[in-house]
Amino acid sequence: MRMTPGRIVGIAVGAIAILGIGVYGPAMLLGPLPAVNVTVAEGADTAPGEGAAPVTLPADGASAMAVLADDGAATTLGVGGDTEPVPIGGAVKLVTVLATLDTLPLPAEGGGPDITIGPADYTDYLRYVAEDTRTLPVLPGEKWTERDVVRAVLLASSNNHADTLARWAFGGVDPYVEAANTWLAENGFTATHVADATGLSGDNVGTPEELTRLAALVLADPRLAEVYGIADAPAVAGERNIPDNVARSGEAGVRALARSYTDQAGVTFVYTTTVPGPDDETPYRLVGATTLMPDYETLDAAVSTAVASSAESAVPVEIITAGTPYASVEAAWGDRADLIASVSRTDASWGNSVAGASVTVEPFTTASAGSEVGRISISTGNGDVASPLEMTSAIRDPGPIWRLANPAAIIGAFIAAQQS
Repeated sequence: MRMTPGRIVGIAVGAIAILGIGVYGPAMLLGPLPAVNVTVAEGADTAPGEGAAPVTLPADGASAMAVLADDGAATTLGVGGDTEPVPIGGAVKLVTVLATLDTLPLPAEGGGPDITIGPADYTDYLRYVAEDTRTLPVLPGEKWTERDVVRAVLLASSNNHADTLARWAFGGVDPYVEAANTWLAENGFTATHVADATGLSGDNVGTPEELTRLAALVLADPRLAEVYGIADAPAVAGERNIPDNVARSGEAGVRALARSYTDQAGVTFVYTTTVPGPDDETPYRLVGATTLMPDYETLDAAVSTAVASSAESAVPVEIITAGTPYASVEAAWGDRADLIASVSRTDASWGNSVAGASVTVEPFTTASAGSEVGRISISTGNGDVASPLEMTSAIRDPGPIWRLANPAAIIGAFIAAQQS
């Protein structure tokens, strides 16, 4: 049979069609499916905290309260009064110690290296005595361990020992001031600025919120926690008897970390306490700070109210409720499912709505009902609480008819898979 041009074209078209069907069909039937689209439920980024009053802080002066998370970071629960930088008085001694120990830490055991009292240290002592500010007696040539000098700065709020520590660690008070402000900046303290090692200058400024962060760093150091009696302190042979001048008999369970009075800052008080947690064995540790208080009567009332209200604000509420839809998924072929929390989680509300939720879903194409495909995580003052997210219904393969009728979706999924 003679091959005419039309017959040749027909055979070619038929061959191409057969080849196309042979390739197209398997490619569409076996190719990857597009991943489901995820939609976060409206309002999933907040969780209610009904039933607990907020932390109450005075409108006068400047105050803040924070809770320490599991990692030791301070999360602010409330602020009161001035929020701009204000004089912080003797609370600056927390910076003096922290900046020093950043480069010359206390040893795990013992008192550490000796610090010899020199002429400048003794002159400082005599000057501060004449000015009627807090001191501890020293004599030229005496040797104090680093731990005892730190204890004198923190517990006795000794001004002459604050200068001695700065002089020993940095070569002088002026170099200390420069190094301390650099340390503050490097550690994210944008409002706190120091002008000396003692806090006597009105140019030492900061915010109570940043003071609670400084307090958190102090408590995170086990040797400093020992100084305040918050952690068990090992016996140190020859340790000096340092008076606890910062302690304040007032609200039960409150441990003062810094307490001072200056003309510019008024009464400044940094403290720590605990309030009941979700069980009797794990209380919440709080840190508070207040400055510009006119007198101790006003201070004591403010601290008492702050601590009592913090205990009330720690009432646990359900942050995540099992069965609540936090997101939904929908496939290109129409299958849809809600993603619900599989477990309930409770935490302290601290009198506020809990915000900062994060919904994460790993890309997938099909999954059976009840499969865990994601996670809801909500930030609280004590860290994150989380629950797996599970499917309420299945997302199934759409079948051959949909696959053959939607080549663009299959080809797009194939290209996306090659690029991932």
